[in-house]
Amino acid sequence: MLKDFSFYLQEFLRNITLIRISPFDIIDIAIVSFVIYKIIVWIKDTRAYQLIKGIAVLIVITQVSKWLNLNVINWLLTNTLSYGVLALLIVFQPELRRALEEIGRSKIWGKFLWLGPDEEMAIKWQNSVEEIIKAVMYLSKNKIGALIVVEGQTKIGDIINTGIIIDSEISSQLLINIFIPNTPLHDGAVIIRDGKIKAAACFLPLSENRYISKELGTRHRAALGISENSDATAIVVSEETGIISVAYNGGLTRNLGPEALRKILLRPLKQEKEKNGLSIFKWRR
Repeated sequence: MLKDFSFYLQEFLRNITLIRISPFDIIDIAIVSFVIYKIIVWIKDTRAYQLIKGIAVLIVITQVSKWLNLNVINWLLTNTLSYGVLALLIVFQPELRRALEEIGRSKIWGKFLWLGPDEEMAIKWQNSVEEIIKAVMYLSKNKIGALIVVEGQTKIGDIINTGIIIDSEISSQLLINIFIPNTPLHDGAVIIRDGKIKAAACFLPLSENRYISKELGTRHRAALGISENSDATAIVVSEETGIISVAYNGGLTRNLGPEALRKILLRPLKQEKEKNGLSIFKWRR
């Protein structure tokens, strides 16, 4: 047995010495590794991650059934997996769309058009954040339900078109008045784009996640829905409890105070400053 092991080891080492690695091979491996890493980052903490684990288990069972000559099981699993590509495109449609949007809004493309940081816009956004927090805290204290969506780099014009266009500067008074019960605009979401209140009474897509807690209502499900379909940040105020929640990237963070909310809303500004001070709203052309 030791002789066999020694033989295989010598053959392996001999084959290794015959391998010639060029700089292009290193570049090729680096690109593939980077793509795999980005895919793992994109699907982490999403439904896709759980589904991929399930598919991996099916592949292992298929191979085991082949080794054990379980022909019927192997035939069923093999034919099922043969349609896996089409099934993946259907099941992972939200995740694939998010990945393509991430590529489309990559800073790599924007850097060629950027001419400098827009400090005035950054200061304006900081002031707007304070107005949003002031309004949200008032609504929370008085248990007035609210849903505020801050658009990211993925445009949600189709959502804006479902509501009433306002196109106003952000003020806490206006936000509070919008969500006062029994007023024309209180039912629906407010959309904030480019540091302005773009529209109110907008309809959002509801999340289809079956694992959402039953105690969360339509506003929370709508907030999760828009966060699953874009990179928008959705702020929710519960009218039953006054609890403030934020939905982002398909996840929901609850029981937030003013400091935590401020950090979340200023996060894009901080990230852009770390990346050469780029504008948080648009590229200068």
